[in-house]
Amino acid sequence: MGTTNLLLTALSSELADPAGLMPARQQMALSLGWHIVLACFGVALPAMIFVMHWLGVRRRDDTALLLAHRWAKVSAVLFAIGVVSGTALAFQMGLLWPGLMGTYGDVVGLSFAFEGLAFFLEAIFLGIYLYGWGRIDPRKHLWFVLPMAITGIIGTYCILTVNAWMNAPVGFDIIGGEVTNIDPWAVLFNPNAIWQFLHMWVAAYMVAGFSVAAVYAVGLLKGRRDRYHRLGFTLPFAFASVAAVLQPLVGHLLGARLAETQPAKLAAFELATETDDGASPLRIGGFLVDGVVKWSIDIPYLGSLMARNSFTKPVQGLDTIPVEDHPPVNITHWAFQSMIGIGILLMLAAVVFWVARWRGRDLLEQRLFLRFVAISGVLAAIAMEAGWIATEVGRQPWIVYGIMRTPEAAGDNSGLWWLLGTTMVVYTLMTIGAAIVIRSMARRWRDGEQDLPSPYGPRADQLSGRAS
Repeated sequence: MGTTNLLLTALSSELADPAGLMPARQQMALSLGWHIVLACFGVALPAMIFVMHWLGVRRRDDTALLLAHRWAKVSAVLFAIGVVSGTALAFQMGLLWPGLMGTYGDVVGLSFAFEGLAFFLEAIFLGIYLYGWGRIDPRKHLWFVLPMAITGIIGTYCILTVNAWMNAPVGFDIIGGEVTNIDPWAVLFNPNAIWQFLHMWVAAYMVAGFSVAAVYAVGLLKGRRDRYHRLGFTLPFAFASVAAVLQPLVGHLLGARLAETQPAKLAAFELATETDDGASPLRIGGFLVDGVVKWSIDIPYLGSLMARNSFTKPVQGLDTIPVEDHPPVNITHWAFQSMIGIGILLMLAAVVFWVARWRGRDLLEQRLFLRFVAISGVLAAIAMEAGWIATEVGRQPWIVYGIMRTPEAAGDNSGLWWLLGTTMVVYTLMTIGAAIVIRSMARRWRDGEQDLPSPYGPRADQLSGRAS
């Protein structure tokens, strides 16, 4: 009888959901999941370009300058695509979640405004930097990269304050059912925002660093063992290595706040169905089946140590939280553990490389290591996506934690399915187009071309002849 009542309750809940809820969820997952990878390059690649350009100027190293120039051109291609997906996301927030933006738009609006401003400033300085090659003194030209890096950081922080606010809402009061005493600055300086930003910032360097290093690892595998490929590998791998080593610490500090702010999410992460009398175990793998954990590997005490910084404090179990407030446990748990597992694997690869180098062994001569690095960028992107799945799915059923449920934020527009289909087509075409352009650039560079004039435009000699 109890099972029947639960099924009827779930069925009635599904029937009550607005028509726009499911397409809005799928659209947001697609848009964010696709855009966030591009955002990583916008955040991290300018810093790598700056260091490579600085090495070229300081050491009068033509190879380093060539790499910086080419990375900037690839960055421009990725940035152009990011403009499309980022602008689409800005419009989608109001279209997909009218209940959220209609109620709390004034609360989070300042964060969106600053993010947009930083985005446009980054575009301006990217254009100046690209145009400045061969036109500006090299030492002055170098400093135009810094505003790109700084605005990328500011934009990332501002947009993450919105997500941090959704996880720990501040900056308003609800009096008589109305949102009052709005303070958007409290959202920008939300204590949870700095830790969430740091976690994403470090992840961006992992994704961009390992992805760029992977390109040169493939070149090394194909026998291109010149200094160009070695330097192109080493610098981004160094950035990624530092990020990979720091990420577990940053992630731990962020996760330690969940016991107080989002106990249901933490319980799902740890697959804690019941609150133990003492320390909770660390559960590796496993599934929650009919309320029972199956097929997990339990390590005593370690769950409490990692989640609560204690050998005696238990992780609050799902048994203390109303069933209607439980997140999808298995998805959240496996996304979290996938992020952790891949992150540890990448960290170990980075440590092994630098320890071997310190001991005089060159792993760039080892094909097995190069093959791993060749897929490391994809692995880093998967880990980041898994982290976002854990964060967003783990917050359910709330879109604003403890205040507004996700169905309340959605609209009744069933036509959003058409928007989802159109977005899938557009994003697929943009991905194919970007791949074709970047591969064409790489091929022409290998063939000895430097300036990469348009393959279909007038030649430089024709232009100069007309001018004379």
